[in-house]
Amino acid sequence: MKFTEKVWAVFNQSIENYHKTDDVHCPIQNPYPKEQIEHLIYLKNWIDTVQWHLEDIIRDENIDPAEALKLKRWIDKSNQERTDRVENLDGWFLEQYKNVTPLADAKINTESPAWAIDRFSILALKIYHMKIEVERRDASEEHRRKCQEKLDVLLEQHKDLSTAVEELLEDYQTGKKIIKVYKQMKMYNDEELNPVLYKK
Repeated sequence: MKFTEKVWAVFNQSIENYHKTDDVHCPIQNPYPKEQIEHLIYLKNWIDTVQWHLEDIIRDENIDPAEALKLKRWIDKSNQERTDRVENLDGWFLEQYKNVTPLADAKINTESPAWAIDRFSILALKIYHMKIEVERRDASEEHRRKCQEKLDVLLEQHKDLSTAVEELLEDYQTGKKIIKVYKQMKMYNDEELNPVLYKK
């Protein structure tokens, strides 16, 4: 099985499991042992799935402002967790290819493999929810038609992104590209870097 096929299966397993309760407060029950890469992949998508629904909830125009602020804090925390998990995944990729000797003309990719997988995770969520819209019986035919058109594009993106990721991993394996990653170093979450926090 290709790496992207394995990742796609785990992402969709996470999404399906979340929607058994469709509750942002439902605790994760990761079915994979921590030493397996599937554990990290499942966790990554679970964070994305919960945040997807938090973003829906906070857009309710009638939401209580105090509750909205709590959700905003939760989303901020989720964004940091998402970034941390991407960096964990990049660490795994670095370990996988640490013994590969780059070719003399090896190039660097514009994004790390884990950030490509991050886009893969969000794409899985888009496809899942767009399929729901396509099948909505309480929606108009026009709505379902437009959503089907969007779904067709998303499915094409899935195919293209899968190919691109597999080609990138092949380039790392053969030394055609150098795997090089940088930590995000987000400043607004750091009490020593955010002036609003360190001036208190």
